[in-house]
Amino acid sequence: QVQLVESGGGLVQPGGSLRLSCTASGSIFSQYTMGWYRQAPGKRRELVVTISSSGGTTSAADNKKGRFTISRDNAKNTVYLQMNSLRPEDTAVYYCNAQYGAMNYWGQGTQVTVSS
Repeated sequence: QVQLVESGGGLVQPGGSLRLSCTASGSIFSQYTMGWYRQAPGKRRELVVTISSSGGTTSAADNKKGRFTISRDNAKNTVYLQMNSLRPEDTAVYYCNAQYGAMNYWGQGTQVTVSS
């Protein structure tokens, strides 16, 4: 069992930046593909970006490339999401995800609100 705890959400003005963190329990964090997803009110949960276990490859939804960057620190069991040039439409609950084989875990989510 893996527990994921997100932090770093909050209120930010359009054009601003935020960095989200997700820390995982357990000893095999380095083997997981990690990802960030988000869900806006009334919408389905959608992929933001993922990163492989080695950190060597990432996959991002097209409309987030260049603004959202994922990274991981396996020594700290932590994955980060750096979000720049934020827009009101980026407002959502952001969820951390860990996948390894058939195992799939989610964090509780952290709210990001982009508003002036």
